[in-house]
Amino acid sequence: MRRVALSEEAIYGLILVTGMIVVSNSLTGSSADALITVVVTVVVFFAAHVYAGTIAHLSTTHGHGDLRISILAAMRHSLGMLVASVIPIVILLLGVVHLLNDQVAIWVALIVDTLLLGILGWFAVSRWSPSFRVRLTSALITAAFGGVLSLLKAVIHH
Repeated sequence: MRRVALSEEAIYGLILVTGMIVVSNSLTGSSADALITVVVTVVVFFAAHVYAGTIAHLSTTHGHGDLRISILAAMRHSLGMLVASVIPIVILLLGVVHLLNDQVAIWVALIVDTLLLGILGWFAVSRWSPSFRVRLTSALITAAFGGVLSLLKAVIHH
């Protein structure tokens, strides 16, 4: 599970979720719309990653590949995208069921996404370097992807 959480797909999934929250919020501003947009987009991107991974693997086997094995390998490789989206989806769901105000749910999901990106950046690089400075730089760069999208939301909607 650690490989899934620290994968490029997990980082990409969180950036995708952040972008979809920003885009969906520009339409109506409800957490329900953001939730639907995020879930549909993540599922479509996951399916596209699995499909692309499957055909990429099969193309290297010169007609001797096993379709089922290729699909399962591609699913395992892309799983981080689904796993990473769970926390922001739960936060948006809290807005849908009115445990949080819509705007609060949307902003909390964006902030949590950005923090999760930073955490993933820190731990992914910690496997490569023990240096605090390198880890911090990685965390800040990774979090900046979510931060830029959140800033875009703030500029567009306020």
